[in-house]
Amino acid sequence: MKKFLILIISVLLATSVFAQTDIGGPHMTFEKKNHDFGDVKEGDKVTYVFKYKNTGTDTLKVDKVISSCGCTVPENYDRVVAPGASGSISVEFNSANKMGVTNKTLTILSNAKSSQPAITISIRANVISK
Repeated sequence: MKKFLILIISVLLATSVFAQTDIGGPHMTFEKKNHDFGDVKEGDKVTYVFKYKNTGTDTLKVDKVISSCGCTVPENYDRVVAPGASGSISVEFNSANKMGVTNKTLTILSNAKSSQPAITISIRANVISK
């Protein structure tokens, strides 16, 4: 009887965990969410391309990429990515009028299924004088 009770509890717990896990829909999985440019001379413009994959089962739609500052501009990004396909977000950082360590973020709004309504990626640079 004790083994049967343990078996029933195990099955109920496993079913509960499985029911709470969203296995369908689009999912945005990044190769990396942070990039460090290292030392950048003041006034230089540097670019990095964040790469991601739609690891979900439905089409991923990127609605908007919002920058935390006008010096960090999301340039080209894929707006629609099929399941299993890859996409990218190109980001340009303009170091004009910046000095020292600078951290900037970009917020991605999409239909990706996750525990957060938005995904955040970031860049970092140490701006040095010319």
